[in-house]
Amino acid sequence: MERLELTVDGMQCDGCVASVQNALTGRDGVTVATARLHDGLVTVEFDPAAIDRVGIETTIEDAGFEVVPG
Repeated sequence: MERLELTVDGMQCDGCVASVQNALTGRDGVTVATARLHDGLVTVEFDPAAIDRVGIETTIEDAGFEVVPG
C-alpha cells in the first residue's frame, strides 16, 4: 500500500467532502480516502498495482473538483 496527500480546490461543504471520498473509495485499489474540508487535504491509501496517482487525480477531477499542483 502507498499513501498520497493531495490538496483539492472546490470542496466547500460536507457534501463535497463526501463526494470526493465516495468517488475515490469506489475505485479499485483505493482502500482509504479521507478528505478534510478546513484545509482541502485529501489523503488516499491505495494499491499502486491497481491505481496510480494519475487515476486518483482523474477521479477527483471527474467528481467536479480540482487537484492543486504541487
